[in-house]
Amino acid sequence: MATMDQIDRNLLRLLRLNARMSNAALAAEVGLSPSACLRRIRLLEEAGVIRGYTALVDNDQNGIAVIINITLERQTEEYLNRFEAAVRKYPEIRECFLMTGGSDYLLRVEVANAGEFERIHKEILSALPGVLRIHSSFSIRNVLMTRSRKSR
Repeated sequence: MATMDQIDRNLLRLLRLNARMSNAALAAEVGLSPSACLRRIRLLEEAGVIRGYTALVDNDQNGIAVIINITLERQTEEYLNRFEAAVRKYPEIRECFLMTGGSDYLLRVEVANAGEFERIHKEILSALPGVLRIHSSFSIRNVLMTRSRKSR
């Protein structure tokens, strides 16, 4: 996709808030006909801007989010590639971001309790290649999840 305009950005914003919003409601919100709106969404999908749609699961039902900062022994391409290949093998790791700043990677896992996190820490995180330091923080609540729930 060459460039996105304000209508495309508005469509993406609305779909992030509610991906189940009807095409007619989306079209009315951004000022397009339903057919033009659907065409725009399909172009965004074909260009890979929209890669898919997902369900947001309430953490009260799904567990506790744990944010983990990982520092590697070295930041060479070999170390980064080995680490990333290993992370992809574990479905327990929900997200993994290469970062700038104080740590090399930020990971997110979801656990039912501290015991489950202890298992993930021992069996997965500590065994990842090239890890020098692991710093974990347990979330209290997702502020943005609360906002989107109230806005429905």
